[in-house]
Amino acid sequence: MDESKLAYDRSVTALTGAGRDFELTRCSIDNVDYTVYKNAPKTLQEVYFAAAAHGESEFIIYQGERWSFNTFFQQAWSLADALTTKHHIVPGDRVGIAMRNYPEWLSTFVAITSIGALAVPINSWGTGRDLLFAARDSECKTVFCDQQRHTLMAAGLAESNINAVIARSSAPSALKFEQTLEDFIADSKNASRPNVTIQSEDNALIMYTSGTTGQPKGAVSTHRALCQAIINFECTGTACAMANPELIGAMFSKEFEPSQMLAVPLFHVSGLHAIFFTALRAGRKVVMMYKWDTLSALQLIEQERITILSAAPSMLLQLFESPEFDQHDTSSLSSLGGGGSATPAKVAVLMREKVKDMYGGTGWGMTETNSIGTAFTGQAFIDNPGSVGFCHATVELKICDQDGSELPAGRPGRIWIKTPTVISGYWRRPDANKKSFRDGWFDSEDIGYFDEKGYLYLSDRAKDMIIRGGENIYPAEIEAVLCEHPAVQEVAAFGIADEKLGEKVVVVVVPKAGASLTEEALKNFASQHLAAFKMPSSLTMLENPLPRNAAGKVLKHLLKEDLHTNI
Repeated sequence: MDESKLAYDRSVTALTGAGRDFELTRCSIDNVDYTVYKNAPKTLQEVYFAAAAHGESEFIIYQGERWSFNTFFQQAWSLADALTTKHHIVPGDRVGIAMRNYPEWLSTFVAITSIGALAVPINSWGTGRDLLFAARDSECKTVFCDQQRHTLMAAGLAESNINAVIARSSAPSALKFEQTLEDFIADSKNASRPNVTIQSEDNALIMYTSGTTGQPKGAVSTHRALCQAIINFECTGTACAMANPELIGAMFSKEFEPSQMLAVPLFHVSGLHAIFFTALRAGRKVVMMYKWDTLSALQLIEQERITILSAAPSMLLQLFESPEFDQHDTSSLSSLGGGGSATPAKVAVLMREKVKDMYGGTGWGMTETNSIGTAFTGQAFIDNPGSVGFCHATVELKICDQDGSELPAGRPGRIWIKTPTVISGYWRRPDANKKSFRDGWFDSEDIGYFDEKGYLYLSDRAKDMIIRGGENIYPAEIEAVLCEHPAVQEVAAFGIADEKLGEKVVVVVVPKAGASLTEEALKNFASQHLAAFKMPSSLTMLENPLPRNAAGKVLKHLLKEDLHTNI
């Protein structure tokens, strides 16, 4: 074990002892024992009511709009009252949110979960069919939409007798099941906070999985799971700060007020959990982007003096490699985080080069764990490129082979996780529940290993692993190597069927703009770093960016389909 991890472990021990704010205890949930935070809020209601005390402090900045905590919560309470009185929403009902990043997305989420209903964030990047699938599968009674999503969903919502409330509508609606948000809350503008009794084990959220292949599944979380996740972010953040006094001192010496950019979708845990919930608790200003744009992000960092930026590694790469980066004042930036996938070494190096006194980090978590799993920040992140950190305080991990037997350090296998933040199950999917859950443990379907120091490294998704002639090949390794080539912008590796070897390695590469790159040159580069059996059998150059979902994950099945079509 190295000094960085020892310092972190000592900090966690000091923070979680008896009588401390982050005291740990054992708790039985559904007849399974877990390690939990004893003093965590029991429901999201407790989180909201405490956060409302931030009053007139600035909370949300959005395209010139400046919302205080008071403004934000008054809208949330008005929405909660209207849901109860107009749509007769009761605890246990499902209410969807189908819109891009708007302040109303967040106030709607608070309203739904504060009255005991289940919020159903719907992937706004989807087609009308995709959007309606989530609304119908979860049996929503009401769906909050922006104008674009409503246009896609309107006919289907009406057919299913699902109420639609349209935020930022371009025109009033007179149809039976439709109403603008302004009209919806017109009679509830001065509503008080809800007076509804909610229990810790009541369900609060159905968040649909990314669905990179097949139909997405609804991951159901309780108020307890969400609150444990929120406190875990705080405990981990505090422990990392205690373990990195010099880096924290340098960050505070800049004397900028903490402020955070929200540039990732709210319908995933990276936006909702890791940014919104943590900022809400801390009373921190959030600068919201409708969608990611590198130049707009740089302008906002300069104008709003952003100190914290959490984004997918692909977004960070775009930011730091932008020719506009050095033309903007980004001196306020200190805390950088890469989520959604392992942070490539190339991105970590750029983070250090581009941001003075960089306090960076990364982690591993899932929709099904409410973003909790492993993480690290500071010197440990700098010294261990390619890792996703070490376990959070309430997390147990084991690496297993296909038969479920635990593997020693250094041996890749399936990552199983046990934590009180794991979902209670998939919505009405007993087949998936039977497959993924075992005695409190959840099969992440990720492949990874612990090194001898206790740092977790991801190899790949189990379903993405390539088996060539009986040898296991992890696409992430090939991608990491090829990304080091100075002319490569993006790369995706995957397997396709081969009669002789079972599968063969195929690579798709997007060169940097204006770069000269040939297949032969890239294969020569790869041969210097990869074993012969891992070498790509074919390599395809693309002009356009790789297709990604809203979480920043490459949609390899689309690449496979295109490749098959063009063969």
